[in-house]
Amino acid sequence: MPFQTQDMTSDQQRDFSHPLVDSYLHHLLVVKGLSENSVSACSQDLKALLLFLRERRGTLMDINEQTLFLHMISLNQKGLTNRSLARHLSSIKTFFDFLCEQSKADSNPARLLDSPKLQQGLPEVLSLPEMESMLQQPECSTKLGFRDRTIMELMYGSGLRVSEICTLRPLDFDPQAGVLRIWGKGSKERLVPTHMQAQDYLTRYLQGWREAFSPKTDLVFLNRSGQGLSRQGIWKMIKRYALQAGIKRRISPHTLRHSFATHLLEGGADLRTLQILLGHEDISTTEIYTHVQREKLIEIHRKYHPRAKH
Repeated sequence: MPFQTQDMTSDQQRDFSHPLVDSYLHHLLVVKGLSENSVSACSQDLKALLLFLRERRGTLMDINEQTLFLHMISLNQKGLTNRSLARHLSSIKTFFDFLCEQSKADSNPARLLDSPKLQQGLPEVLSLPEMESMLQQPECSTKLGFRDRTIMELMYGSGLRVSEICTLRPLDFDPQAGVLRIWGKGSKERLVPTHMQAQDYLTRYLQGWREAFSPKTDLVFLNRSGQGLSRQGIWKMIKRYALQAGIKRRISPHTLRHSFATHLLEGGADLRTLQILLGHEDISTTEIYTHVQREKLIEIHRKYHPRAKH
């Protein structure tokens, strides 16, 4: 179906879509079980493609490799980073894979396009003293402080993503086995152990402090209104305690997960075990933590080796 060619308002652009795109997004959410954030990001990527086609008076049905190449150039000229460009291309490739599977397209016009090269950045990691200092910041005599301490103990003690903390339910914790049942990316289940101190905090929170929030949902961690705590709420909480601990670097909830992985590796854990604990599908994702170790070894060598000081 040809796209409209008249000018559209910003509100119309936000609502601009296509039945095939809507069907694909529904497939990602319901069948593939992707998070709402992932589906929303894919939706924005595909809307950008639809708007580009509209400007060229094109349709999804006559799109080809050259059109997609021009689209990527257009995005690059708008100042998108290589990481954003790679995400756009990935969304387009998987969308056309879906159309081929549904017999809505004969081939994938994006299959031969190369993704922009990404420079792998090393994750920000807290030192053991920094991590200990952060954990000491919440005032555990209050319901908010005890909740926050419990959250940080779990994130650092089990390497949980912020989304996994937000969706944790009381029945996901087995206090006798000392494990958490986590629903990760793509609704994939994994069992994650946690240490005795984190178990103790979580048990006391569930048995006492959680009721002080007047729960209106069955989620573990609640806000002042008794509803589920948001990702933004946890991000602000982590930032506040980092500042209180005197940590000047910009950190995020994911920093606690990175610190968990790095400290385990430094303590002798193997990559395969770390991969399982973190819920990584590909071992190559876990291997970034070996680079952290390598950088630390180089820094120590340069600092202490007598020949490195000349």
